[in-house]
Order: sequence, then C-alpha cells, then structure tokens
Amino acid sequence: MSSSQPFLTSSPLSLTFSQRKKSRFTYKQLSQLGSSSPTCPLRVIAHIDLDAFYAQCEGVRLNIADDQPLAVQQWQGLIAINYPARRFGLSRFITIEEAKRLCPNLIMQHVATWKEGDDKWAYHEEAFAHIATHKVSLDPYRMESRKILAWIKDVLPPPPLQRVEKASVDEVFLDLSAHVHSILLERYPEISGPAPYDDPTEWLPRPHTTALDWDTDALVDLDSTETEEDDPDWDDITMLIGSEIVRSVRSAIFQRLKYTCSAGIARNKMIAKLGSAHKKPNQQTIVRNRATQQFLGNLNFTRIRNLGGKLGEEVVAKFGTNQVKELLDVSMGQLKSKLGDDTGSWVYETIRGNDFSEVNSRTQIKSMLSAKSFQPTINSIEKAERWLRIFVADIFSRLIEEGVLENKRRPKTINLHHRQGGQMRSRQAPIPSGKGINENMLFSIAKSLLGQIIVDGRAWPCSNLQLSVGGFEEGLTGNRGIGSFLVRSDEIKALKHSNQDTDDYPLGDEASRTEKRPRVENVAMKKFISMDGRGASEDVTANSTSTNNSSDSPPFRDEHLDVLGDMSGYASEADHLGSKTPDGEVRLKIPTDERYHCKACNSTLNWAGKEEHEDWHFAKSVQAQEKYSSAQPQQSAGHSKPISSLSHRKTGNHKAKRVSQKRDKGQSRLAFNR
Repeated sequence: MSSSQPFLTSSPLSLTFSQRKKSRFTYKQLSQLGSSSPTCPLRVIAHIDLDAFYAQCEGVRLNIADDQPLAVQQWQGLIAINYPARRFGLSRFITIEEAKRLCPNLIMQHVATWKEGDDKWAYHEEAFAHIATHKVSLDPYRMESRKILAWIKDVLPPPPLQRVEKASVDEVFLDLSAHVHSILLERYPEISGPAPYDDPTEWLPRPHTTALDWDTDALVDLDSTETEEDDPDWDDITMLIGSEIVRSVRSAIFQRLKYTCSAGIARNKMIAKLGSAHKKPNQQTIVRNRATQQFLGNLNFTRIRNLGGKLGEEVVAKFGTNQVKELLDVSMGQLKSKLGDDTGSWVYETIRGNDFSEVNSRTQIKSMLSAKSFQPTINSIEKAERWLRIFVADIFSRLIEEGVLENKRRPKTINLHHRQGGQMRSRQAPIPSGKGINENMLFSIAKSLLGQIIVDGRAWPCSNLQLSVGGFEEGLTGNRGIGSFLVRSDEIKALKHSNQDTDDYPLGDEASRTEKRPRVENVAMKKFISMDGRGASEDVTANSTSTNNSSDSPPFRDEHLDVLGDMSGYASEADHLGSKTPDGEVRLKIPTDERYHCKACNSTLNWAGKEEHEDWHFAKSVQAQEKYSSAQPQQSAGHSKPISSLSHRKTGNHKAKRVSQKRDKGQSRLAFNR
C-alpha cells in the first residue's frame, strides 16, 4: 500500500543529518576510541622522547646554562652531545681531541663509575684513565628516567584513561584514546547520545568546527589528494585534543624537572615514534591521518622500527631501493614471494602506515644486567670475583629501587656469561624463593656459577663478564612465613616459666593479658591428662625434676585439674608434636571456626581469643601441679612412682583422695567416674 505523502524517517535527528554532510566515521568507531581499540581509525598515540637525555641529566645535575655546550664522555668516546654543542658540528663519532678543537668551551663530563672495591657508584676525577679498574654506571640516568615517568603519570588522569608504556630510558608511549574520548564528548555533546535507530554503524555528524588552532605544533603537510580548505573531520579533532594533552605533559616535565622533550602524535606507535624525531629539540609533530602517505613517502624505510638491520638490508638488496615511496609500487604478491608470506605482508602494511600494536601499560623491567669488557683481559679468579662483587652491588641497588626489599617484585634466576677468546659460555641458577634477597646471597650464587665455568676449563684470559637477573615476578604480600606458625623449643621453656605467674588473671579478662602468646601444645599435657600409671615426663613443668611418690600417694585429682574440663583438643593435637623440625620447632594448629565454647568455664568466645583462653586454663593446671609437687615429701628413688590421676581411676583398686583446696572463681569439678 503506497502513500501519497513523501517518506520521512521516524528519527527526530534524521532531518538534521540529512541536511548536513556526514562524517567518514561511525558511532561504533567513536565507541572504539573510548575503549582504546588498536584498530580504531580515531585512535591517538603519542611518543615522548627526551632531548639528548644523558647530556640533559648532567646539565641539570651540574646546573649548567641551557646554551652551554656539553658532552657526556665514556672512556675515550662521547655517548651524548647536547644541542648547543651540536651547532659546532660535534657528533658521537668524533674523538675527544676533535671535539675540543671544534668547540673549545665544551664541557665534557665523564659518566659515573663503579670503582673496584667500592660499594657505590660515584663521579670520579679522570675516570677515563682507569678503564681497567672502573666500570660504567648508568644509574643516575635510570633514576632521572623514573622521576620523569612518575611525573607523567601524575599529570595524566588515572587508569583506565591513562595508558603509559616506558619504551626505553628516555622515551615513553602514551595511548591517549580514552582520555581524548572523554574530552571529546564534553566539547561536542551532540555525539554523546545514542546512535540514530540505535544502529552503531550510522555515520557521525560532521564537526561544527571548521578551523583548528594547532598552536606551535609542527604539522606535516597533507597528502596530495587533500587540501587544508577541506573541513576537518573527527580524526582531526581527536589529534588536536591529543596535541593539547601532550603539550601540557611536556610543559609539566620542564616546569617540575627542567627537562625538555620532543613528541610525535599520530594514529599508531610507528608513526608517532617517527614523528617525535621529525622536529627536535623541544617540539612536537602532528601526523594527521590525511598526511600519513606524505610523511612516510619521503622517508628512508630503514628508519622504521623493525625495518632496519638485517631485514632492511635484505629488502634493499632484493628491491634496489631504501625509499618508502618507491617500495609502495611493489605489490603484496611480489613482497611475499621474495620475503615470505608473513614478512611480506608485514612490510606491505607497515610502509602504508598500518600498525596495530598496543601500548603496553606494564612499564616494569624484565631483567637487569651488569657487565664489563676487560682491557687488558683478566687472568685470575680473584680479579673475576672482585668484579662479580661490583656487578652484584650494581644489580642489588637497582633491585632495591624495584621494591625487592618490600617483596614487591623479585627475580627468579641469575645468569653469568663468560667470554674467553671467541667463546661465550653461560651458567644459570635459580634464586631461592623462600629467603629474602641480599647482596651476599647473590654474590654467593655468582661465585658458584663462576666456579662451574672454571671447572670446565679454558677460563683464562677472560675478556668479558656479564651478570644478570631475570624472570621477575610480583611478590606475595600479606602472607605469613612458616616461621610464624612455629615456636622453638627454647621459647616453649621460657613460656612455661612465664606461666607460673598467671594466677592473677581473672577469668575471661582478655584485655588484662596485653601480650598475646602463641599457643604451645606440650607433649607433657597429653601424658598429664591420660596418665595410666606408667609415669609422667620429666618436663611436665618448666623447672620439673623427677617427682618420686609411692604407690599410695594421693592421685593428682584436685580442682586445679578439674578446671581443664574437656581438653581433648590438646590431647589430639599433641600427637603432631612428636615430629619436630630440624631446628627444634614445634608445629601449631590454626583454628578456622568463628565461635568457640569453653566447656571448662561454660563461656562462649570468638576464635580469635581461643588460644589465649586455653593458655590461661593450661597455665592454671600447670601451676596447680607445681603447688602439689612442691607439697609432697621426696621419696626414695627405688620406690618412686609417677603420679597419674587417670591411672588411679582406671585401676579401680582404691578411691582417689582429693586435695582439699579452695576453688578459684569459675572453676568446677569434673565427674571422671560417671
């Protein structure tokens, strides 16, 4: 059935949409931006790179003016040159003498070193002349790197909006997608609602912004098919917001720590990293989606991450070019046929700017290495062990910063690499997990590994030693070691002595016993309860001696024994005390129920107070035995017979006599013969 009226959709937004040009992006892709999806075309990734980092660290430490030429020296070479010094033509490949000739006012600061015999790195005068007895330490730069990373995390909002990856000591990746998404919805509420028809594949409306202010950013020119007159789309808006965030982060780093850095902002990690190196120092480069091919086309593809080295050389050899724009003409089939399916596909996507790798927010290190190349070589185990001591001190100082003393993280393995001539040999050993890590432990393991290598023969002369720890794992917190469940035998004896003065505790007064004692279950208690006439142990009391009584002595069956009530828990658990640990410790049992009813005094307690409560009963019984034993005359050894209330009850040959003593409050007699 047809209608004479023109069709209008039911969505109240449809007229607005139909009258406006639509975006190239959908509501689904907008949602992916909020979840930091690596395949989202609106994604925003930033790469922050510290400018001449080692040189900056020394400049900040020495409080040198920003325009003062400075280079960082390691032995007879330069490993970092600041930008004022680069204006004089200095590079890392020139000699010390040439650097001084090109820049007479150049400050050359040698890196910190470990000196043989020292337990801490330091800045030594003329360290470059002591290569045989010193070892380079990069700890000052690692410490500054941690400060910068921590400050970046403080400036950004907390997770899940924050995703930070430490790529190296002087570079960091940021996935700003979720952060940008939250700002985007605040600035443009028209896209914050649900999609028309609740269809996420619907196109977003075009942004109402027609001109974008990029401030001082370096903008890469657009591709040849694009013009700046074209109205911006949402990918341009997200890049703009991302650039604002990065600018604030860079400013905060300089204001707080006095370090400058450069940055690249793009849709993925690969392009962002290339962008951060595009304009240096202290600038940031924006590579919009519409400028990707223009940016990559002018590059040497060996600068792209993972396309340098052997793979880059192979591509150059097989296709005769190192330029991205020339390699773009090669089909995927040709790339696969010459490089293999996987490598060919990866190269095809990479040179077109496609990279879906994620920003890994786990910034913790995976291993630590301390090494030394010997010039001249070393020829004795004594010298090798002295260097192992330095390696261990170096690694342990970094472990402390990783939180190993607080058991936050700890390595599982230790490795030693030894080079003799052209042969490198390695040995590995586990680090004991049940003990705290310290320098002596690591040094002992390292010496053992060195001994294994020496036993194999041909260990000298040694040209290189490397010690490393790895396999880091998160430490367990809140766990109690097995030692907290054990009590040594000498502590048991001390506890028995302390039990002699427990009469002053009123029944149930838990607060008066301020110091909680571990529960100690004595084998003598079991024998004491279940005496059958064979005799009692000599250590029934802390200061006990053999108590010799004749057979007609009154059995130990007074009110102080009655107060024990149902002590079957002690009797049954005492069985576990027969086997002690090698160092004389006794195993304890830990209750798990919530409530405990004491039959001896008919009171109900929390399990938390059960141990103290039963300790009190136990102490009273021991004290009663003490009093009774001291009241008995010494018998001849030939007629001695241990006392046992239960043995008298079991034989049934005579009636047990009861010691007439006043019962304490709360005590009751037990009817053993009923």
